[in-house]
Amino acid sequence: MGIKKYSAEVIKEGKRIRWPKREELLPVIIVVIVIAAFAAIFLSLEDWAAGSLLQTLKDAFAEWSK
Repeated sequence: MGIKKYSAEVIKEGKRIRWPKREELLPVIIVVIVIAAFAAIFLSLEDWAAGSLLQTLKDAFAEWSK
């Protein structure tokens, strides 16, 4: 299959897609943003907790090895 035929078929398929209307799309975008924000906050807190735990263990073993 040549590049011209492939490009023509991609354009043809693109025209057959039923794109969502703005009224359908806006709630979905809001849900995605809320989930992404929640995941970012959760992972940041988890990273902070793991860092604190590792630092505490490092300090404890540093004092123990003296």
